[in-house]
Amino acid sequence: MDIEVRNKSGEVLSSRTLNDKVFGATAKEALVHQALVRQLADARLGTASSKTRSMVEGSTRKLYAQKHTGRARAGGIRAPQRKGSGIAFGPHPRDYSQAMPKKMRRQALRAVLASKAAQGEVIVVDGLSFDQPKTKQMVELLKTLGVASTAIIATAQVDTNVVKSARNLKGIMTVPAGQLNVVDLLSHKILILTTDALTRIEELWGAEAGVKSAGGSVSQG
Repeated sequence: MDIEVRNKSGEVLSSRTLNDKVFGATAKEALVHQALVRQLADARLGTASSKTRSMVEGSTRKLYAQKHTGRARAGGIRAPQRKGSGIAFGPHPRDYSQAMPKKMRRQALRAVLASKAAQGEVIVVDGLSFDQPKTKQMVELLKTLGVASTAIIATAQVDTNVVKSARNLKGIMTVPAGQLNVVDLLSHKILILTTDALTRIEELWGAEAGVKSAGGSVSQG
C-alpha cells in the first residue's frame, strides 16, 4: 500500500510504500477487543477497600442472653448487620491486570494500524517542527491537513514544542511513535505521522518478536 507524504503546507511531496507486515495486517476484531479490555483493566487502580468485623473497634462480648429476652438473637457489636460495624463481603484492594502474550498485543496493534491505513485515516507529514510552542500554528497545520476530528500526532521522539503546541487542543494528543497503543488509536479518528515516526513504527512492529537470528540469539522485533 502506498501513501502520500505531505509537507506542512499540505502539498504532496512524494509517496511511500507502507510495510505490509504492519499496515497490511489482517483485521482480527476479537484480538483487538481482548487487547482493548486488557489495557483498560491494567489501568484500573483497584484501591477500593472496606473493613471487616475484625478491623473495627468494639467489644467481642455477647450483647445479651441468647434466650428469654423476647428479642432477636445477637452476637457481638461488630457483627455486619449492625451500624458502624464491619462489612461482610465488601471490596478489598486487588489487581485487575490481565495477561496477554506480547505477540498477541503486537498483532492487535498492527490490526488497528492496518485498519486506519485502509480507511484513509493515516496522514504522513515530511516534517513537523516548531521554533517555539504556538497553538495557533498547530491549529493552522491541522486545518491545512484537513483534520476536523480527533487526532493523534506521533513523532519519532518527544518533541517539546509539538507537545506544548497541541496540549490545549481538545481531542488532539501527541505521543512518541514507540508508545502508540490500541486504546489511544481507537479513541482518535486520525493518525498523523512524521516520516521518522513511520520509520520507527515499521522498525518496532515490522518483524515478529522472538525470531531467532543466524547466531541463535533472540531478536525482539
